[in-house]
This record gives sequence, C-alpha cells and structure tokens, in this order.
Amino acid sequence: MNRDYGGSPYPAKDPEAHGVRSQCRIICAVLTAVLLFSFPLFARDHRATLFYDQDAFASETYVFGVVPQFEQRRLYAIWEPIIKELEKKTGLTFELITTLNIQDFEKEFVRGGFDFVYMNPYYMLKANNIQGYIPLVRDKAPLRGILVVRKDGPIQKVADLDGKTVAFPSPNALGASLLVRADIERLYHVGVKPLYVKTHSSVYLHVANGLVAAGGGVEKSLQEQDDAIRDLLRVIYTTRDMPSHPVAAHPRVPEALREKVRQALLDIGNTSEGRDLLLKVPVKQFVPASKDDYKIMQGWGLDGYWDPFWRED
Repeated sequence: MNRDYGGSPYPAKDPEAHGVRSQCRIICAVLTAVLLFSFPLFARDHRATLFYDQDAFASETYVFGVVPQFEQRRLYAIWEPIIKELEKKTGLTFELITTLNIQDFEKEFVRGGFDFVYMNPYYMLKANNIQGYIPLVRDKAPLRGILVVRKDGPIQKVADLDGKTVAFPSPNALGASLLVRADIERLYHVGVKPLYVKTHSSVYLHVANGLVAAGGGVEKSLQEQDDAIRDLLRVIYTTRDMPSHPVAAHPRVPEALREKVRQALLDIGNTSEGRDLLLKVPVKQFVPASKDDYKIMQGWGLDGYWDPFWRED
C-alpha cells in the first residue's frame, strides 16, 4: 500500500513509527560495523572466490610450508634463500614455516594452514579428499626409497631383517617409510619392529651408531648427509620410482598467482646460482607438475600403511 507523505520519506507525525525507525538505524549501523570489521578475515579465507585485484593480493603474506625432512634449523637455512629469490621474482611476500616435526606439519596440512607447500608426494592423493592442494612443480628426477644398514654390519639382504628393529622418519613418510614397509611385508614377507625417529638425518644416525639394524630413507636425503655418516652406510634395497615432492598451492590462492609462483620456481632453476640453491633441497631440476603425475601411486596399496592417528611422543 502506497502512502503520500508530502515528499518526505517518513510520516511527519507518527511517534511510534519514529521509534521503530530509530531502532532500525541502530541495528543497521551495528550490522554494517560487523561486516566491515569481519571482511578482512572473510577475504583472507576466500581469496579464490572474490574478485582478483593484483595489487591487493600482492600485499598479502603467503604461508610457505616445508615438510620436515631435516632438522628445523637446517631446513630454514636451505629454504630461506629460495623464498627470498621467489619474492624477488614474484613481488609477493612469503612467511616460511618449518615445523619441528612431521606431526605438526600434517596438522597444518590437514587444516589448510599453508598457502604454498613443499610436501610428501603421497599427500597429493590425500589432498583430493582434504584440502585440494594443486601441484605446481616437482623435481624431474624420480624419488626412490631405500633401506640402509651399517657397511660393516651383518645384515646383507632384506630377509635378514625379520624380527629386527628398523628406523623410519615417521609412519607416513612416503619413500622412506610407506613404500619401504609395504615392500618389506608384501614382497619379502618380512616383519620388522618400526622405530620412528622424526627425520631422515636421525634415521641415518641411528643406523650409523648401531642403534637399529637398518633404516628407511630416500636416495636424495642420503646424498645430503655428511661424508662421515654416508661412508658408514650401505644400501641393501631400493624401491620403484615415484614422482618427487611437489610444491603445491592451496586452491584459495588465485590461479594467476599460482601460475606466477610456478613460473618463478622454474626460472630459479635456469641460473647457476638458482640451481645451487635447489640442489640443497635436494632438487635437480623443477618441471611443471599436475595431479595426474601422482595417480600412479593409487594402486600401490599404501593406504594400509598410512596412519592418520599417529602422534609423536
């Protein structure tokens, strides 16, 4: 029903209506303030669905996580120069996160705490059901798991490990644990007592010091050990090839920025200085990556060895 108030939007003489209007104004003001103050939080978590403003997103700080293959200080020393180079090439700002242990890393991964992340290849299969991380690049060289023993020790073959204690970084480390344990049981029908020691470096130290019969690692991390440690070890088993660790992005990061980071990582490997930085990861040569690269692992039966409830003591 239409009312004519002589050009005024409200009746000139209606105290009750005036009171209602005052309440409405207060409510609208409160709602406006709530929306204004909560918008930055909303925008942070929904970057991919809002309009893309390059200048606005360039001012964001993006969290870059790294799986703890080595102890925290060493990881930071390896990745900080790479992150600085990435910032120069992209104009973006990154916060490097190196967790103390794999448990903290997995917790952040599951909750989507990383914008960009260098991670275990098996997480790419899990990512489809968790956060949907999108692989950007990976090392061209494949990843292979290994079993090492002391060079002067009595263990000569996998069968000799039956009933023995074997060190692994964690239950869910792909090459160093998941695939090695699956092969030991499924291919060799050997049962071992796993001891989880947090990092690849700790695995090699346990074996070198004779604290365990053998240890699971990967070729790349063994090559990164000091000669004094590596010279004490001998590889008795090597797994099949698998695609290497990817650098992946959370889908909330706009596609244009994902592509900018992908290209910057590829460009870093095109200079001698950049290649030296990447070799410390260790990465020989970054190449573009996709989810299809990791589908080969779906038929390997690794789910039976993945422990979603594992926690360090």
